[in-house]
Amino acid sequence: MEHITLSFPASRSLNGKALAGVVGSGDMEVLYTADAAKTLTVDITTSVDNSTARWTALFDRLNMQNGLPSGQLIIHDFGATPGVARIRIEQVFEEVEHA
Repeated sequence: MEHITLSFPASRSLNGKALAGVVGSGDMEVLYTADAAKTLTVDITTSVDNSTARWTALFDRLNMQNGLPSGQLIIHDFGATPGVARIRIEQVFEEVEHA
């Protein structure tokens, strides 16, 4: 297991909390909590070693397309594909945005 902490400048703010996925499902769980900071802090626990570059690229892409909200994102990854990871992350942002 590898633990990765990333930080990105936030370009928007949201309010609330959201959860997408389930650890027991075998792929990943994402928990998001909004805050008033100007950054998005991402804490990732993953079963895939040496994946920092993959996660950084994923968040860079999300930032270019929609901007990242401020807050705390906790990810428990158990080998999810990059596509599933992106879906789960977008789900928590969308859930909070439309709550």
